[in-house]
Order: sequence, then C-alpha cells, then structure tokens
Amino acid sequence: MENAKLLLQPVVVLVLWTFVMWAWMYATRIPAITRMKMVLDPQRVNGAQMAELPASVRWKADNYNHLLEQPVLFYAVAIALATLGDASTLSVALAWAYVVLRVVHSFVQALINKIELRFGLFAISSLVLLALTVRAAMQLC
Repeated sequence: MENAKLLLQPVVVLVLWTFVMWAWMYATRIPAITRMKMVLDPQRVNGAQMAELPASVRWKADNYNHLLEQPVLFYAVAIALATLGDASTLSVALAWAYVVLRVVHSFVQALINKIELRFGLFAISSLVLLALTVRAAMQLC
C-alpha cells in the first residue's frame, strides 16, 4: 500500500492544482464582471456573456476547463496502476512528469496564452499519458 501512495500523490496534487486554477479563475472573473457592470443574463446563449470578458480573464477559465478534460484520463490510469500494484519508479516518474507539464501548461495559458507553446506542452503531456496508459494495458495482459 505504501508504494501505491507514491502513485496517488501526483493524482492528489493535480486535483489540488485544479482548485488553485478554480480560485484564480474567480479571483479574476468576479472583479472583471464587477468592473464591466455586467448584468448576468440566464437567457443568453451559454458562454456568450463570458466571451465579453477580457481575454486574460477568460484564459484562466479556459485552463480550468482544460484541467477537467484530459486529466480525467490521467486520474483513471494512475488509479488503475496503483490498484494493479504498479507503483514502479518509471510509473511514478511519468505521473509526476504529467502533473508538472499540466501545471506549466496552466501558467502558460493563464499568463501569456502563447498557443504554440501551449500545444507543445499539451502534446508532450499527452505522450506521457499515453506511456502511462500503455503501462496499465501491459499490466492487464
């Protein structure tokens, strides 16, 4: 069980990071809505009003949403590996690499939103996730 903790630590860190982005999103979004004197209208098309916010405010929300997309696969695979008893040095290193890449991706998206750099980080993190997934698949064969 102690070894499984090593693989579950990056899972918990990424969940905590998601909450950091959640807080950052609201810490920028609420003041922007207030400054713009925006009246929230539930009759408007979903997302239309938020599109009126400055881009630098929207970037945080976009990243928060991204942290609820592909990382869900990471959670499933990391928990599967921990359950299967594969908390090897390689699996743990890959899990931490994925988390670090996603945190760096968050900073890039939230602060400068340079799409080429974001894409590179996303692509590399996707390959890391693929490697973790292949390791899980090998455990099941």
